[in-house]
Amino acid sequence: MMKKLYEEIIERVGVGIHAVNQEGKTIIYNKKMREMEAMDKEDVLHKDVRDVFRFQENQSSTLLKSLQNGEEIVNVKQTYFNNRGVEITTVNNTFPLTMDGEISAAVEIATDVTRMERLMRQNLRQTKTDFTFNHIIGKSSEIKEVIALAKRATRTNSNVLIIGETGTGKELFAQSIHAESDRSDSPFITQNCAALPDTLIEGILFGTTKGAFTGAIDSPGLFEQAQGGTILLDELNSLNISLQAKLLRVLQERKVRRIGGSKEIPIDVRVIATVNEDPIDAISNNRLRKDLYYRLAVVTLFIPPLRERYEDIPVLIKEFIQKYNELFKLNVKSVSNVVLQFFEAQSWPGNVRELEHVIEASMNLVNYEQVIEFDHLPYQYRKSEVKMAASSPEFTESMEETMGLTDQLALFEKQTIEHYLHKHHSHITNTAIALGISRQSLQYRMKRLDIRVQKI
Repeated sequence: MMKKLYEEIIERVGVGIHAVNQEGKTIIYNKKMREMEAMDKEDVLHKDVRDVFRFQENQSSTLLKSLQNGEEIVNVKQTYFNNRGVEITTVNNTFPLTMDGEISAAVEIATDVTRMERLMRQNLRQTKTDFTFNHIIGKSSEIKEVIALAKRATRTNSNVLIIGETGTGKELFAQSIHAESDRSDSPFITQNCAALPDTLIEGILFGTTKGAFTGAIDSPGLFEQAQGGTILLDELNSLNISLQAKLLRVLQERKVRRIGGSKEIPIDVRVIATVNEDPIDAISNNRLRKDLYYRLAVVTLFIPPLRERYEDIPVLIKEFIQKYNELFKLNVKSVSNVVLQFFEAQSWPGNVRELEHVIEASMNLVNYEQVIEFDHLPYQYRKSEVKMAASSPEFTESMEETMGLTDQLALFEKQTIEHYLHKHHSHITNTAIALGISRQSLQYRMKRLDIRVQKI
């Protein structure tokens, strides 16, 4: 009874427990450990650890080391691979177990830090910038004014705050400022403040000291790694208020202290931050510290949303068509007048990024046509409220006046298919036979022309 109780407790605890006998074969392997290592009990239980796991060069199992040497191994990070070659990183506390004065087993209590390690690698970007001001597309006075102000900011090392809705191209401006500044040969590091939980992002930004917490190692933060260069803090208004206070101190003193450390490290880093909402609203709603805002907003750039720069839509369309022509090996020349008018009636909540995605999606539906037609647009746009608004008499009349041969052929094709579908009671196979095309071809045309089957 007590044995079963102990086994149930071991199975349910929230840390990994792995024990081996005197021969190095697994005798305890609990649920948490199985989850951490993505292994089944049958893969490990009663098998030699050396036959199941693979360890990095010059490393061995902490379990076996404790078993062989009879020593406690406390708070040690270990990276190894399971039987499918998946990398696992844990922080282990390992103890030998003795019976009658002899070591009879060893047990390991492990904490999984695999996700932390992976996230730190994924979110650290130290690069030469991909973009310059030449990549910012637009001829409107609104965008030209922002570009001019941003270019003036390249002459100094002042902090910059870039304000703009999602998809307006804030990082494009940040990279361009760095690329044309005196810091262009030094690191440009980006961190999205909304991408990681507070427990991880603090260590990523400011660094860690060995022993500061379980699994902590001596590791420089992004501010140290950006030394001499630029750090971009994207979506700063998503950063925890308490971390904003620590960030403010770093900006004021130009020094950083790692978590758990006592040494202050001088830094020479230019900070560019972005927010995706009005900073006054962010301050009022306690998402942005007022003192941090004033410290960052030495240079402030307001990136206008696409709905305030409709003049740029044709230029952007041309740029995106050229980009996806090269990627998709197509020869699309333009969008139809109907599509252009439709785009100009949109509010574009996703801004330039949304427009690019619409062009990309539309070009996925193009066969050999050289013009993107209304029927090439993604379904949600063809059926959106904007289309409803665009179906006003004025818009309809404009469509009829500007409808070219391709539009008229598409309209005729749609009407013909709808006629035969009605005649054959929406039976796809019979309709396809009557039209002299395959069932698959008919279904493709119905999808492209947005024809729905209605039973009668």
